[in-house]
Amino acid sequence: MRTLPLFPLASVLFPGGPLALRIFEPRYVDMVGRCMRSSTGFGVVLLVEGREAGRGAMTTAAIGTEAGIVDFNRLDDGLLGLTCIGRERVRILRAWRQEDGLNLAEVEDLPADPPAAVPAACAHLPEALRRLYPELEPIYTWVAPRWEDAGWIGNRLAELAPLDACVKQTLLEFEDPLERLNYLAPMIRLSAEQIDS
Repeated sequence: MRTLPLFPLASVLFPGGPLALRIFEPRYVDMVGRCMRSSTGFGVVLLVEGREAGRGAMTTAAIGTEAGIVDFNRLDDGLLGLTCIGRERVRILRAWRQEDGLNLAEVEDLPADPPAAVPAACAHLPEALRRLYPELEPIYTWVAPRWEDAGWIGNRLAELAPLDACVKQTLLEFEDPLERLNYLAPMIRLSAEQIDS
């Protein structure tokens, strides 16, 4: 168990996936400074109820992903821009809020997806992702492809698919990467057939 600062969002971060953030609230500017000085990450969790900005009551999902900062810059509007990459999933055991409004949590690390090959029934998924990859936003230059890894393929397709955030959260919580692929396979096949026709 360890303590992580939390960054609640209305979106889901998957392990290995990129995340661009614009930081403006003092509590998060301070958090970023502490994370960079200590080379630690922060937990990105789905905001179930409440607002991303502000200090009102909120409810988050119990499982999130630790984000590591890989780049930062000052944006044209003067805000701090961050580029982060998802590390591994974490489970929130206990959460609380500091006086400055920053949310903290005691978390336990969840096991990484076990290495698994993409099964033949899902062979169209890496191909669909390969076709899509050159068109992705520049932030994906931070993501090293692992085309033979079922967990990596499933995570990329889950984050890119036009799914409701609650569905993406369910996919994040799957413990078996093949279960994630099997969930995505029918909808990705249908999309690919529509593009080809």
